[in-house]
Amino acid sequence: MLRTRIGWTYAREVGLAVAVVGACIGWRFLAGGREAGALPPAPARSAPAAAAAAVPKLVAIVNGTEISGDQLAAECLARHGSGVLESIVNRRIIEQACARGGVNVTPQDVDAEIESLARRFSVPREKYLELINRERGVTARQYADDIVWPMIALRRLAHAAAEPSAEEVEAAFEKQYGPAVKARIIVTRTRREAEDLRARAVAKPDDFPALARRHSVDVGSASTDGWVQPIKLHSGEPQFDAAAFGLAAGEISAVVPVADQFIIIKCEGHLPAADVRLAEVRPRLVEELREARSRQASTEFFRRLQDAARVENVMNDPQLAAAHPGVAARVDGQPIPVEQVRAAALERHGSDVLEIILTRTLLEQALGRSQLTVAQADVDAEIARAAEQQGFRTPDGRPDTGAWLKHVTKQEKVPLRHYMDDIVWPTVALKKLVGNVPVLEEDLDKAFTSTFGPRAKCRVIVLDTQRRAQEVWQLARKTPTIENFGDLAAAYSVDPTTKALRGEVPPIRRFGGQPALEREAFALSPGELSGVVQVADRFMVLFCEGRTEPAKLTREEVRDELRADILEKKQRIEMGRTFTHLRENATIDNFLAGTSQTPPKPAAGQAGNAAGMPRTKLTPAEVAELEKPRAGSRRGTPIPPAPAAAGQGVVPAAHEAVSAPQAGR
Repeated sequence: MLRTRIGWTYAREVGLAVAVVGACIGWRFLAGGREAGALPPAPARSAPAAAAAAVPKLVAIVNGTEISGDQLAAECLARHGSGVLESIVNRRIIEQACARGGVNVTPQDVDAEIESLARRFSVPREKYLELINRERGVTARQYADDIVWPMIALRRLAHAAAEPSAEEVEAAFEKQYGPAVKARIIVTRTRREAEDLRARAVAKPDDFPALARRHSVDVGSASTDGWVQPIKLHSGEPQFDAAAFGLAAGEISAVVPVADQFIIIKCEGHLPAADVRLAEVRPRLVEELREARSRQASTEFFRRLQDAARVENVMNDPQLAAAHPGVAARVDGQPIPVEQVRAAALERHGSDVLEIILTRTLLEQALGRSQLTVAQADVDAEIARAAEQQGFRTPDGRPDTGAWLKHVTKQEKVPLRHYMDDIVWPTVALKKLVGNVPVLEEDLDKAFTSTFGPRAKCRVIVLDTQRRAQEVWQLARKTPTIENFGDLAAAYSVDPTTKALRGEVPPIRRFGGQPALEREAFALSPGELSGVVQVADRFMVLFCEGRTEPAKLTREEVRDELRADILEKKQRIEMGRTFTHLRENATIDNFLAGTSQTPPKPAAGQAGNAAGMPRTKLTPAEVAELEKPRAGSRRGTPIPPAPAAAGQGVVPAAHEAVSAPQAGR
């Protein structure tokens, strides 16, 4: 899925898993980004010998089709060889610098650093490493060798231990605990569009949510009527901070340029500073700032090492590769064997790449059984569909597939072959296997009501136990006013957003995927308090403020738009179910993972579709996916967003989820 460039970094609480991933990403330059994870050569044996031992003859059998270790290793090298080689080169550069500088990082140093990091997050070492593996796909040994070891080595080489100033500590305190502004925003790509939208918003301030929903290029805020997390000082964009804090409640800002985008802010109120004293949190803030400064100094030092190193990338240069067979690169004259890169790529990415091969094999087998084929015209049509869906169009309105493929390969950094093989082809294959998917009148009715119908304006308190929810509900019942309810939300809600916004949430729509919450919200009259509503593992109390006005449209005016949206969702659901059926009913021996499965016996008289999957009713989860509302109120002409550059602007508040297997990006 595409990612918008603009968004917000004002989250009040950051989970441990996010912090763990951040720590990994903070050192991604050492390991070549997501393709990191190469291992240093084992001292007890040569790299080619280690590689030969690491590649089994057979890695899997899928319904009788064999997948060899050489096939898997070749795919790993083709897909991830460049990133893995980069990580090995980076490690070699640091090792050479340590040798010159007399710096020695022992296994004991690495263990102590991991223990320190785990203590910082108040979790046992094993749990910490488990989180890293789950969130980042990095094993404990890879984390120690490719992230922690370089981190310690560079810190020592750079002598990065400067203390933060009093002013820096004060700024960090204000950013985390200072006053905040409740706000909605509209984000555009051009100043002209921003000025036009601002004029419309100033003329009719109550239209600001609809304008954000229809025109803002920031998906995260547009899908919530422009709402963003409360804005704090020191966001990284002084002009944005100044504009937000200079507004009174209800005021709309001038157009604020941020990076290459333009923002309009509507102030919905101000929040006081948290009741926390600087002295109470100073040690933690100092440690965080010290770590950030150390990271920056280490990064700059490493870049100087890279600039000074003589690196020949042999593997990616056909002429050099022919002249130096078996050599992947040279670092200051020292060779790195291709077999070392191949073994590292297999160890780091073997499981993921094998899943891709298994998926392709299962789909090819299913197409063969159904006597279906994927033609080039089908692939071209899918690329055109994806381009049009993401807003890549030529001036005459046709899908701009060239611009879309350039975006995928350059900005999304997905090699063209992998985009075609891993995303487009499986999508087309699954659509062929699924066949026609009906869109019913009932589907259109629900989609129209959800997107354009009235919504329930409610405040919400989110609790984590039923007992606490009942206690808070009793307090709300004693004084059933908006002011008291807001006070209770600020005091008791376990959800950071509703806590910060005194219970305010975007208006609740019908058929939004949470039927229990919707039934309660639409059963309430203005000023009425709900009972305790359980949604998943949370308990909610609602206070109704009224209803929004429905859009002045008829269903027929948006029928084609709604039908296209529903068709895509239902098709995606059927594709997911079809692939799940293929996978669960296959005989798969995965020798790499050490697992084996056999298909269950089919029920007597069970009818199936082209893929052999029995037709069944939708599951509750699939119903929720189908009823999930669209982000905008009308289909517009979205402008292709760009990934955020490091240190520029702000980052997205949220991204749309991607279902697996992916459907056409």
